[in-house]
Order: sequence, then structure tokens, then C-alpha cells
Amino acid sequence: MKRILILHYHEIWLKGGNKNYFLSRLRAAIRQSLEDLPVASLHSVSERLILTPGDDAALPRIMERLRRVFGLAYLAPAHEVPSALESLAAEACAMMAEAHPANFAVRVKIADSNYGMNSLEMERELGRRVLEHLRSRDASVRVKLVNPEVTCQVEIVPGKALIYVQRVEGPGGLPAVTSGRLVALLSGGFDSSVAAYKMMRRGCHISFVHFFGNPSPARNSSEAVAEEIVRALTPYQFTSRLYRIPFDAIQRQIVAGAHESFRVLLYRRMMARIAREIARTERALGLVTGDNVSQVASQTLHNLAAIDQGIGLPVYRPLAGDDKAEILRWARQIGTYKISCEPFEDCCPRFMPRAPAIFARPEELDEAEGRLDIDSLVRLGLEGAACTEYKFERGEVTSREGYPRRMENRLARKKAMARQPAAHGAASNNLC
Repeated sequence: MKRILILHYHEIWLKGGNKNYFLSRLRAAIRQSLEDLPVASLHSVSERLILTPGDDAALPRIMERLRRVFGLAYLAPAHEVPSALESLAAEACAMMAEAHPANFAVRVKIADSNYGMNSLEMERELGRRVLEHLRSRDASVRVKLVNPEVTCQVEIVPGKALIYVQRVEGPGGLPAVTSGRLVALLSGGFDSSVAAYKMMRRGCHISFVHFFGNPSPARNSSEAVAEEIVRALTPYQFTSRLYRIPFDAIQRQIVAGAHESFRVLLYRRMMARIAREIARTERALGLVTGDNVSQVASQTLHNLAAIDQGIGLPVYRPLAGDDKAEILRWARQIGTYKISCEPFEDCCPRFMPRAPAIFARPEELDEAEGRLDIDSLVRLGLEGAACTEYKFERGEVTSREGYPRRMENRLARKKAMARQPAAHGAASNNLC
């Protein structure tokens, strides 16, 4: 008897001619996740991956790591036995006796066209033998085909059978870094981290941008919370980059130069403009936000459309239709809930208007921005930025401070353009 892990992938088998690309990325992610753990082999068998551990004692740690590998639908610790009925039945009886269920079912998948029985015949025969074996110990045991306490799962592949009674759900989705790059606007709250995770789950690689202010003496800065969130999310995609942008000075200029009712919308549009510059440096194809339609005044459909006008990049809002209970459930599942519960002071609630606009039009925000020097505010944000790179390897997340050379070059170009009035005017037009 050989102990293995069956790794079932989800959407990859639907990919047709592109399946091998996604499968190779999934294998690479598995190996990278387990690089410091003993793995004897990893190979494909009939639309599933079979992982053989080098040490059975490492199985719990291996399974814990694999629960964060995008693309895996579920994983199951299984025994590999000969596919002959007698061998298979003996192992099924032993495993079910160890589980000691009050009721059970047997489910069989056959991926061997030369096997002499079909799935239904095999389920009946195995079920009969398991029932007899269990009733020899406890006469009250019965078969229950709907919602059984324990299900004996059998997968017959060419030359062998795989049998298990436990399976662990994986994250699903597509393997990491298979769908392009995005930049997520990250607060310290629940929503933005879940939004980033959902896009990561679709194969997107996320870089993060966090805007912070100077906290009051009674509250903590949101910077530390944002850093913890990125640390929690990095194992899902292996590398991350977090840009931290001081926003106080920018906010004060918006407060001084724009109508009170548009303040929050202008904050958010300015954040999107700064994030757009970072996205261009990161070669990202769009922005991600944690907006949830009409959750707060700035997230009405009218206001979201007005904020997006002129940004020039797609803005993805994966939580747009979720309710708060769904978002909190996701946050608990991915490990960011407790982090976001920590007390901190966000920058957006500062200088809140008494009556915020809820049906703003793009032209109204354009007019309000006309009183501001948009280019200089974008430069102000970028010049004050700090950047940290994170990497997940050998079971740990490490970090180092580092400002990408591409960002330094972009900022230098923007400064040069600012010294040329004609070029500066053209750049301002492009931003709007």
C-alpha cells in the first residue's frame, strides 16, 4: 500500500489547446510551494495530479501549503492499491472500519477504458462488501446515498486504484500568474484585500498601492495593517510589491481647492491617477478596487462612473455585487479578517463633507479638478512613495525595501516634462 495525494484541478481541463500551458504553471506553483518539503514525485494520471511524499510525516504540512495553490479544486490523502476487486475491497473495508461511520456511501470513478466493470456495478459490489464488514462490528451501520457521514471515494486509473475517505477543498481558480498583472488599491479594511484575492484567484498577479495619512495620537497608522495584509496574501502568488503613498498633503490641497461635496470623490480619483502611473511602471493592465455598489456614498453607480472617467485603464471591482457578510466570510477564509480588525486610521475619512455628492457627473469632477494642479499632485504622491518587495519561499515570507528603477525613470521623465510648459500642458490634457 502506497500513500499519495490526489490533486484535482478545476477549470484547467476546460482549456482545450491551452491546457498544457495552465497545467505546467500549476505544476510549477506546486513545486514552488513545496520546495523545502520532501516530495518524491509529481506526475499526471488521467486528468489529475498524483503527488508522492518523500516522508509520510510531512503530509499535514504539504496539504496546508497546497490549500493556497490556485488551480487546485481539492486534494485527497489516498492509498494506491492494485485495481483488482479483491485488493481494492480489502483496502476499502480497512479504511472504512477505521473511519467507523454510522452511515456511508461508496462513489467510484473509472478512468480506465479496459476495466471490466462500470462505475455503478463497482459501487454496488464495493458497497455490499463494506457494509458486510462494518456490520460485523456494528449492526446499526447503514448505507446512505444522500449526505452520508463518510463517503468512500475510489478512482480507478490504468494499472491501479486510488482510494480515500477524506478530501480537503482547494482554492480553485486558475494557477498564479497566468492572466497578466493588475494593481490593487489596498486600504486596511476587509473589502480591498478580498477584492485583490479574488483577482489573484483568476490568475492575475497583483501589485499593491496603499495611501496613508498621519494618524491621530489615539489611533495607529494604516501602513502596518496594509503590510500585514500583503504578507498574508503573498503566499498565494509567491511575490508581491507594496507601494506606500503619503496622502496628507494631497488631501489638504484638494480640501483647499475643491467644493466640499466632491472631496471624497476627488481623493479617490487622485488615488486612481497615482495608481495608474504605478500600473504603467508595473506593466499592469488595470486597477482593482474593493468597491461594493452603494455601500457608502462614494460607491454609487453615478459616483463610480464619475471617478473612472479619464483614468484610461480598466478598473475591476470583483466585490461590486457582494454583500458584507459574503466579504467577511472570504476575509476569514483567506486569513485577512483578524488583520483588518486591528484598530487603525484610514486617510479617506479625514475632512469628510457634511453632505457628500451621491449622483456626481464626470464633468462636475472635471470642473472641480480644474482648480487643482493635477500633474504636481501626482508627482507629489510618487515622490513620497516607499516600496517594499515580498517573496514567499521555503515556507516563509521575506521582504526588502526597493524602489523599482522603472519607477525612478518615470518620475524623472515627469519632472522633465514639468519644466517644459508646452509638454506640461499636453500631459495635463492626457490625464483628463
